[in-house]
Amino acid sequence: MLETSARLLRLLSLLQAHREWSGADLAERLGVTPRTVRRDVDRLRELGYPVNASPGTGGGYQLGAGAELPPLLLDDEEAVAVAVGLRTAAGQGIEGIGETSVRALAKLEQVLPGRLRRRVSALNAFTVPMLRTPSTQLDPAVLTELVNACRDSERLRFEYRDHGGVATRRTVEPHRLVCTERRWYLVAWDVDRADWRTFRVDRIEPKPPHGPRFPPREPPAEDLAAYVSRGISTGAYATEATIRLHVPLAEAATVVGPMDGVLEADGESTCLLRTGAASLDYLLFHVVMTGFEFEVIEPRTLDDRMRAIRDRIDRALHRAQEPSRA
Repeated sequence: MLETSARLLRLLSLLQAHREWSGADLAERLGVTPRTVRRDVDRLRELGYPVNASPGTGGGYQLGAGAELPPLLLDDEEAVAVAVGLRTAAGQGIEGIGETSVRALAKLEQVLPGRLRRRVSALNAFTVPMLRTPSTQLDPAVLTELVNACRDSERLRFEYRDHGGVATRRTVEPHRLVCTERRWYLVAWDVDRADWRTFRVDRIEPKPPHGPRFPPREPPAEDLAAYVSRGISTGAYATEATIRLHVPLAEAATVVGPMDGVLEADGESTCLLRTGAASLDYLLFHVVMTGFEFEVIEPRTLDDRMRAIRDRIDRALHRAQEPSRA
């Protein structure tokens, strides 16, 4: 009986690898006959695991989706990764996810072997996350609705509030969701505007029914993360600039995040930063605060602002050196 139970767990672990197995391959892996494999598959089905079987020479067994979530088997590394992921999610800004993550983590840690529980506890005790807390909370139901529409290539209808709070109705063909350290964005083809658009998810209010389905389009860029970064850090502002930073790209990336601008390689010891801001002064402050040596490529008007600020600082320093007047 113990041998049979162990074999069932081994079979379940193989099926959870998300690939189709032939009966002969499973029999070889488990060291049993194909007939025993068929009996074990039937036992798994009796326990509620939906094991699909396709006949023929190209057929085999595959674990499918059922009406209820059956128990999952995780190896040591997977269990630790899930536990750490749940701890991280517990502190993030998706409404309802934090509490749910804590409950799931409690269940997982209850059944973790002692050696794994110590690993998870050590990671938690000796690491300090520096994660920005989002200023707005996301409804996980909205996030799920958007993900499903992307997956099913189904037109999406929603009300969208712009930066000023003005709401418009949109019909889009959703492509992908992109997550930055603080916000989620939907990249979609705007049907009425016949162009690609990026939407902040916390400003989206779905208005079902959705549909119909659509044939997927070519994405607006191969690197969607860079595409969204360019839109939210540069294209959204009236003032844009290209700055050459006198540090290698990898070093600049440790300071300049995706919401700050887009970095491009420019030789071994320099890189280009394309960024934007509400004004030249804000843009200059942002660049200076990186702490890197730099030069302005464009716009040239930024040079004039730097000279004006330099002169103002010089005057302030000169006044500070003057003897105080009684």
